Amino acid sequence: MTVGTVTTPCDRTRARQFRPWTRLATVTVMAFAGAQAHAQQSASSYARCDQGPVHAIPGRATGAPGGKQFAQTVQSLSGVERDALTQSELLSGNVPQFLRRLIPVTVSGSDAAHPVQLTVCVLPDYLAVGSDTDFVFVPLGLEAALDVAQRFGFDLPTPKLVDAIYEESAVKLSPTPLPSGDQMRSTPYFVYHSELITRQRNALGAPLGELTAGDKKDLVLTSRLWQIPGRVAIYGWHRAAHQPIQPLSTVHGARYADYSHGVRLVSGTAYVNGVKRSIADVFAEPGLAALLTSEGPLTRIGERLDALRARLAQERVTSAAWPQTAAVLPKSR
Repeated sequence: MTVGTVTTPCDRTRARQFRPWTRLATVTVMAFAGAQAHAQQSASSYARCDQGPVHAIPGRATGAPGGKQFAQTVQSLSGVERDALTQSELLSGNVPQFLRRLIPVTVSGSDAAHPVQLTVCVLPDYLAVGSDTDFVFVPLGLEAALDVAQRFGFDLPTPKLVDAIYEESAVKLSPTPLPSGDQMRSTPYFVYHSELITRQRNALGAPLGELTAGDKKDLVLTSRLWQIPGRVAIYGWHRAAHQPIQPLSTVHGARYADYSHGVRLVSGTAYVNGVKRSIADVFAEPGLAALLTSEGPLTRIGERLDALRARLAQERVTSAAWPQTAAVLPKSR
């Protein structure tokens, strides 16, 4: 017995008439749900990273200095002098274990009207010196950052990829700006900011090795690097998705680095619908490049970056220092 509802013969006739449409609607909904599940499963199957590239980072030697000891060593240094020692530690393998893992970041779009799942593989956080229990994040000038990336077989992210990393990150930290001034470039500021990041992570109970964002601005790839050589490009430090504190900027000279900067490495191998591709080829192909950059294709990127590194090295060797601020540089965007 049904309370509050009266069923008549006419009602039963109409119900029989609508049953085929009900079944059709049910099948349609189930098919749509199945297609969505298949698409999600396909994207998931594509979202894997070959961990081989991280093996290019040498193993950490027994007795290698921890973050605190290293920070004491470079306490009074800045600029290229500090970069040289930092670079030496990184290239020798004095890198925490939690950074020796690639995390997939997948963006979706279309190329010639065909769906595309593009997966890029990135380190879970920014470069640091030391061990998992004693490390310090290490900002670098552009030359040192490009050299470390190149020697390990990696690249830097683009601004659009920085956005995607933030959106997919399992750990979203809140930016922690410090008072501005000359001290921004000092080692004590670097160390203090690393401590603040660690405190925030611990307060959240967030483990090391998870994809993390919001803790630093990124050194990024952009065509401005070769259009206006002698500048470093920075972007990011997100408060929320698509809300970076730092818009894309090339206001600083290439040797400039302050506590807010970080270097996140990106694997040279990407996956297009699960198929391995060189990320340089992806940057050069218009339909695919649009998923990673808003500037159009970045062609001959390896050649351009090699030329830029050589130019920066020559300027350093000849002691013709790059200016550190925009005050003495031509006006930039």
